[in-house]
Amino acid sequence: MTKLNRMPLPLPEEFNVETDRLLLHSCCAPCSGEVMEAIHATGVDYAIFFYNPNIHPIKEYEIRKEENIRFAQTHGVPFIDADYDTDNWFARAKGMENEPERGVRCTMCFDMRFERTALYAYENGYSMISSSLGISRWKNMDQINDCGHRAAASYHGLQYWDYNWRKQGGSQRMIEISKREQFYQQEYCGCVYSLRDTNRHRRSQGRDRIKIGVQYYGVDGE
Repeated sequence: MTKLNRMPLPLPEEFNVETDRLLLHSCCAPCSGEVMEAIHATGVDYAIFFYNPNIHPIKEYEIRKEENIRFAQTHGVPFIDADYDTDNWFARAKGMENEPERGVRCTMCFDMRFERTALYAYENGYSMISSSLGISRWKNMDQINDCGHRAAASYHGLQYWDYNWRKQGGSQRMIEISKREQFYQQEYCGCVYSLRDTNRHRRSQGRDRIKIGVQYYGVDGE
């Protein structure tokens, strides 16, 4: 990755940039692009952890993963591809099928992904975890951070970095990087229930259903 004209991020006092490593949970390339570049500019040794069993259908999952792999490989960032553990996710979501976005189903989903991230970090010598999930304005940052802190607290010596990635123009740079890289532009959060609810809303507005694998940032004026 080329050197970025960016001020270093304020790291937790307990994190030693010379010796410690960060495991960054990534939900997709558009959300993680700015986060990755900001971390790189801070000089942190880190890897991407892709564990998102919520994403449905498999075609959408593969597109999001491959976009993230492409960006990571271009810049020499290690990419850890975790299992697509859909059966476990649906079992945990049972009874929450009609919960709203940002509700208890989302808490369950964040918990599941952070728990797996924290376990991998602990077993593989990472001292800190974080996630790109919080950069999206559609997400509840407090909800995400609560799940992250809870997961990290299960392991001695592991901490969760709850930096606000939206600060100092982060949200705007997220869009700029997505257009520059022409990332795939997903149109719903990821799970089958968010896809269902988004399509319901679109139909109520007289719009077509979501077409998977079609829309990209920076293409045709997007």
